Amino acid sequence: MGKIPPSFRSAISTSLIRNPSSSSSSSSVTVAPVEKPAWRRPAKLKPSKKSSNTKVNHVVEQPSLFKSPNLSDAKALFSSLFSSTKRAPVDPNSLLKSYFSISTVQDSIAFLNYATKSDPSFSPDRSTFHALLLSSCKADSATLEPVHLVLNLMINKGLPPNQVTVDISVRALCSLGREDDAIELIREFALKHSLPDTYTYNFMVKHLCKTRALSSAYNFIDDMRNSFDVKPDLVTYTILIDNVCNSKNLREATRLLDVLRDEGFKPDCFVYNTIMKGYCMLSRGGEVIAVYKKMKEEGVQPDLVTYNTLIFGLSKSGRVKDARKYLDVMVETGHFPDAATYTSLMNGMCREGDVKGALWLFEDMEAKGCEPNSCTYSTLLHGLCKARLLDKAMELYTVMKKGEIKLETGAYATFIRYLCRSGKVAEAYDVFDYAVESKSLSDVTAYSTLEGTLKWLKKAREQGLAV
Repeated sequence: MGKIPPSFRSAISTSLIRNPSSSSSSSSVTVAPVEKPAWRRPAKLKPSKKSSNTKVNHVVEQPSLFKSPNLSDAKALFSSLFSSTKRAPVDPNSLLKSYFSISTVQDSIAFLNYATKSDPSFSPDRSTFHALLLSSCKADSATLEPVHLVLNLMINKGLPPNQVTVDISVRALCSLGREDDAIELIREFALKHSLPDTYTYNFMVKHLCKTRALSSAYNFIDDMRNSFDVKPDLVTYTILIDNVCNSKNLREATRLLDVLRDEGFKPDCFVYNTIMKGYCMLSRGGEVIAVYKKMKEEGVQPDLVTYNTLIFGLSKSGRVKDARKYLDVMVETGHFPDAATYTSLMNGMCREGDVKGALWLFEDMEAKGCEPNSCTYSTLLHGLCKARLLDKAMELYTVMKKGEIKLETGAYATFIRYLCRSGKVAEAYDVFDYAVESKSLSDVTAYSTLEGTLKWLKKAREQGLAV
């Protein structure tokens, strides 16, 4: 990352800031010094090379040998590879799975039967049938008949479907948008074979929340509870709470929290963080603090995500002073701020016009060994433009360009507009070129922003509103 040069740090001088916030000079962020900053992300370790004499026991997957799904050709190929006189170094299971992926369910079953009879030493295992089951779920059929064919075959071969079988089928059907079939299959398995495990059950709830109305997930939960005595767990309620929070339905989130307690579960840190995130989306800083205090009262210890969410929510709702106080509390409890923490607070300061405070915080961030990211730089760039410190914004942009730091969409658009309005069209084109070359934005987004700004500039000049 690029470092801020001394000339840029001169922007901290009060003479360069228009209407600086008095709060920035009266209070400072105090972060306890540590010899080894524990919050810094460790460097990525390169994978160690294995010595040449290391033995690795695994079956090498062979590339597909089938030119077409023709069953006769597949049989002929199998016979040539697994003849009694000469066996090819090919795993029969890999060969079968390869054919399953391109053939119909009926031909796949016929090929499996042929392979078993032709090579008595080959015994298909559960993974073989699961691969066949996966293909049957993807078959072009309006019913579950292909799936039932494979399930009956598994039973006949002495491999009754288990919970893994349920999971594979449900996920495959849901990936194709066949949620109703997935629910029907879950019910069939529950009646005839085995109940879904918690992973399959919660996957189904989460998928319904994503693809359908919330009532569909509630109906599934009620049906499983009433018909099979399968009850939602803490993860289930967390999924539901996250869904309603994302849709900004905090009243329903509160109701679910009460239901969760009535069911005998104690909300954990993740649940509280999820609800705090929902209030942050609505810029309701007071409720964010209330949730934080509630979790403390119930003995749930906040984690790094809690404090980051709290500081983000307070900063977004204009309560920067409170956010700075909780930054100190965060450090006192042993949670070291990361780039997300500092950037959220800087964003709140810039929104209030306190660019001076944001720059001081940036300097403190670097001093504590916390590496700023592209969002941090873009936040400062946006703030400097809004404060009409375009020269300092250009200096920061130079640092970003030298460090190959990507521009974010909002900061890019604001920077382009202020450059053009100040008559610095050549500089605006340079920013455009860098945004495209660094792949900060798509070509279309970068160009449309520049084009729109230039059109505005041309019109403003014609009306005598711009130089």
